[in-house]
Amino acid sequence: MNAKTYVDNFMNELVTKNPGEPEFHQAVREVVESVADYIVESPQLMKLKVMERIVEPERVIMFRVPWVNDAGEVVINKGYRVQMNSAIGPYKGGVRFHASVNLSILKFLAFEQTFKNSLTTLPMGGGKGGSNFDPKGKSDMEVMRFCQSFITELYRHIGPDTDVPAGDIGVGGREVAYMFGQYKRLSNEFTGTFTGKGISFGGSLMRPEATGYGACYFGEAMLATRGDSYKGKKVCISGSGNVAQFAAKKATELGATVMTMSDSNGYIYDPDGISPEKLDYIFKLKNVLRGRIKEYAVKYPTAKYVANARPWGEKCDIAMPCATQNELNGAEADMLLKNGCKCVVEGANMPTTPDAIAKFQAAKILYSPGKASNAGGVATSGLEMSQNSMRLGWSAEEVDQRLRGIMSNIHAACVKYGTEPDGYINYVKGANISGFMKVADAMLAQGIV
Repeated sequence: MNAKTYVDNFMNELVTKNPGEPEFHQAVREVVESVADYIVESPQLMKLKVMERIVEPERVIMFRVPWVNDAGEVVINKGYRVQMNSAIGPYKGGVRFHASVNLSILKFLAFEQTFKNSLTTLPMGGGKGGSNFDPKGKSDMEVMRFCQSFITELYRHIGPDTDVPAGDIGVGGREVAYMFGQYKRLSNEFTGTFTGKGISFGGSLMRPEATGYGACYFGEAMLATRGDSYKGKKVCISGSGNVAQFAAKKATELGATVMTMSDSNGYIYDPDGISPEKLDYIFKLKNVLRGRIKEYAVKYPTAKYVANARPWGEKCDIAMPCATQNELNGAEADMLLKNGCKCVVEGANMPTTPDAIAKFQAAKILYSPGKASNAGGVATSGLEMSQNSMRLGWSAEEVDQRLRGIMSNIHAACVKYGTEPDGYINYVKGANISGFMKVADAMLAQGIV
């Protein structure tokens, strides 16, 4: 059997077994196409159906989440936890609260997480959870009541050696703290079952910064392969949440000028660049005032706000999609290439559509998938787990040094497995093969489980 036949047969079976899950199908196809040659050349991987087992979650937990809003009305949301793969460690992955959350999205995220965690070289399996609850516009008390109800069901399925959740879209420090408090209350134990906790109760320094900083460290390594750097570059960033904020901060520190940020309603473009002082305003706007990005253009009138659009039509050297999945499509890839973009660094999970990826790779520009370049967040969560286990806290400098080292190692693995005969580094192929090999080897060693 050749690789193409294997991929076609595999995907046909997957889609038949998992109908109506397009995001999951997309994520699996990307990985299977990368590792197909490796699999068909290995009789053992074929016979023992390792990839077939990897795409099937070990466990999916679905439950109702009833809670009472400030008006005294009963509200019911859906809750999920996808425990995808524990071959190399306890399930590890975020919890997402957003109206778009469904089983397909969480399966794709848990599948991606499995390989992302493998790339870090830390002992963490893959998982993801969430709810279609949207914290926007909710009071602190409403968010607390929802989080407590969510954990009242989930707490029996998680633990420091079983499943360690963290934050994601819609789940920041406030939500993690509420969930951890309820978990501690119900389990009657204080353990490192959540990461992204507050510093006062077991959190790690540098965890909020880690995903955005790590993406920039990875981008720095990519650019270095061509004798280049962030210095003097114009950067377009999408999103204005945690990842985007710290990606903007680190890119600025590395000498770049950040031109854009966005939210689900539109984007701002500042021709003068988003300076550190302006970025401080965005931090306050999004984290304290919980406002919308359009307010930036009111405070800084030289900036423009474009409603119902994404920033990929603006001129830049480096694009960093840091918002959500499938936010950069083929038409937008054409605009980036036309405007001279030479590097795309994913800060979000699967933000680039397959046709856009194909265009970046055909143009031979630098392009990294999120499972490699945004792995800094879960890597630092792994470091938080280590600190919790040892009952120790490391300095910000020590955590940052470890983060830099992990991102450098991930980049080296991508180069090792992704360098093509003409010298072009296919980071998608490199990340997928490297991540898959570790998970597959562990599964082969542990038998049919």
